[in-house]
Amino acid sequence: MTPATPVTAEPVYEQKIEGFGTVRLVPVNPARDAELLHGWVTEERARFWGMGGATREQVQEIYEHLDSLTTHHAYLAVRDGEPVALFQTYDPEADRVSECYDVQPGDYGVHLLIGPSGGGGAERGFTAHLLSVLVAYLFADPDRQRLVAEPDALNGKAIARLERVGFALGAEVVMPEIDLPDVFLPEKRARLAFLGRGDWVG
Repeated sequence: MTPATPVTAEPVYEQKIEGFGTVRLVPVNPARDAELLHGWVTEERARFWGMGGATREQVQEIYEHLDSLTTHHAYLAVRDGEPVALFQTYDPEADRVSECYDVQPGDYGVHLLIGPSGGGGAERGFTAHLLSVLVAYLFADPDRQRLVAEPDALNGKAIARLERVGFALGAEVVMPEIDLPDVFLPEKRARLAFLGRGDWVG
């Protein structure tokens, strides 16, 4: 289901790419977007996102919790009016990844989940174009010097995708389990990847 609301919601960033379309980044509204996101995160193709068994209500609760934080943010990437990806950012110092590497000033964490629509699996250059918009948005802030990603170590497609757009692979790490009243995250074996501002050629 593709809701109409994100199409008209105020974006935090917008970029037009010739031959690809206009991509807008719209903050996730948990109540509005829960059904859409639930459909995405519970697909087998999204198994590395770690929410495969979640109900619609649990998805909404997870994003309501994330929305309450000042250190973590979630956005829909909307291409020509159609939501095509979920994009999340975070301050590594406020995340469990900080237990796995030496966080540097200017580091900024990213997660990306490509949706099932919009040609992400078949359209040549789709993910590269989308990532170029996301990286351009993040590096528009001069305080952000390096992007940090930590895909599941078994998610070869995501790791290869990051390498193709210029990320340098770091160590394989074990991110600890988080078990708090508002959030539970199981232990995760991840592969760190980094993209410095000076290494970005987009």
